[in-house]
Amino acid sequence: MANASSSPTVKALFEPFSGGGFELANRIVMAPMTRSFSPGGVPGPDVAAYYKRRAENGVGLIVTEGTVINHPAAAADRDVPHFYGEKALQGWAEVVKSVHEAGGRIIPQIWHVGMARNPATFPESDAVPIGPSGLNAAGERTGHELTESEIASLVEEYAKAAGEAKRIGFDGVELHGAHGYLIDQFFWAETNKRTDRYGGDLVERTRFAVEVIEAVRKAVGPGFPIVFRFSQWKPTDYQAKLARTPEELEKFLAPLAAAGVDVFHASTRRFWEPEFEGSELNLAGWTKKLTGKPTITVGSVGLDTEFTRLFSDGAGAGTENIDGLLERLGRHEFDLVAIGRALLADPAWAAKVRDGRDDELIPFKPEATRTLY
Repeated sequence: MANASSSPTVKALFEPFSGGGFELANRIVMAPMTRSFSPGGVPGPDVAAYYKRRAENGVGLIVTEGTVINHPAAAADRDVPHFYGEKALQGWAEVVKSVHEAGGRIIPQIWHVGMARNPATFPESDAVPIGPSGLNAAGERTGHELTESEIASLVEEYAKAAGEAKRIGFDGVELHGAHGYLIDQFFWAETNKRTDRYGGDLVERTRFAVEVIEAVRKAVGPGFPIVFRFSQWKPTDYQAKLARTPEELEKFLAPLAAAGVDVFHASTRRFWEPEFEGSELNLAGWTKKLTGKPTITVGSVGLDTEFTRLFSDGAGAGTENIDGLLERLGRHEFDLVAIGRALLADPAWAAKVRDGRDDELIPFKPEATRTLY
């Protein structure tokens, strides 16, 4: 990787950011990455130390791994952290304390996997997957179609989790509306075949998300940042599109922004790819242009291999020059940059890039997912 300090635009990554309710030291965000190191759903001292190391090394904003709301079918993996219950919330309070002591800022990602839950992973549980139509990504009925009263209960649980995040000192909250999980299952026509007010066209399919956002805003009050993560792609279909044109994207985003989203986290697999023909803007760039809201870009930053290919051959990825990213940031295409696997493998990634110590960067290897560096 070339020395990033030689780039005339490297300063853009380390400029303070003020917007969307945040005051951040720089533009670097730790992307949410499922770790499953919280036995019984309770994050311990090792989890607190894991996040603190990133704050100590200059990450401006940490987004935690996905944390599940209080619902029996919310999780897809064992040992993912809960965001309910006294023990789990006390664990998260210690995480917040550790990050703040290091001068960092941190928000939890609030999550429900919906139809992505595999009952075989939980043989002791009779909780079946739930979704807007009980359909998996292949269109097969493998779960329970939610009733309107059940939807209302889920909305309430999202709001409760967000309220707890504010109570224990987090700096905001992110709602996971991407990657084929519950909220995204309402967005996607392939998994939402409802004929009531939660189904219909692209705009009508945002209703569940809108109700979640509005309930979260009511729970946390004004001024507490709400980040919303969304994606076009699904784990089962990398070519999936919620919106195929800028006009459709604008219609999709408008009700979410109006409901109370402060920052959009636009998830792509490759940040450098244009989202639509005729423009170099990526998804975060289009989202900022259409909504006027601050945006976070993400997608294989700092890697020489697309992150979704990292586990196919077990080889991992080398480090990659980020000058192209810096140029786009310098043009204000987006506001913040989320770093995933590169930061998972190397807690000091931000500090090394800042100080021009690129030859010290640690390449990502799949084994990095099996420990908390």
